[in-house]
Amino acid sequence: MSAAGGARASRSRMPLGWDHDLADEYEWIPLRLPPDVTRLTASTRLSIEAEYRGWELTKVRLYTDGSRRVLLRRKKSRVLNPYAGDLPEL
Repeated sequence: MSAAGGARASRSRMPLGWDHDLADEYEWIPLRLPPDVTRLTASTRLSIEAEYRGWELTKVRLYTDGSRRVLLRRKKSRVLNPYAGDLPEL
């Protein structure tokens, strides 16, 4: 999943109500986890993103079809980050 276009493009893909109170000092990325991803698998993948890429889980929404929408954030770096395009692939 790519966040090309910055935070403004990402905000338009967020579930209703998630697009407010988003601080500018953070990068935000909304993700959709399909119904076939178990809770354990989702937890493991999100933990890896947190450990190695600095993302933290902000919100989770579970839908009746079993899919999940999650909102991740991380502090924006003041230094040019060569891995800035390296976003979670879930």
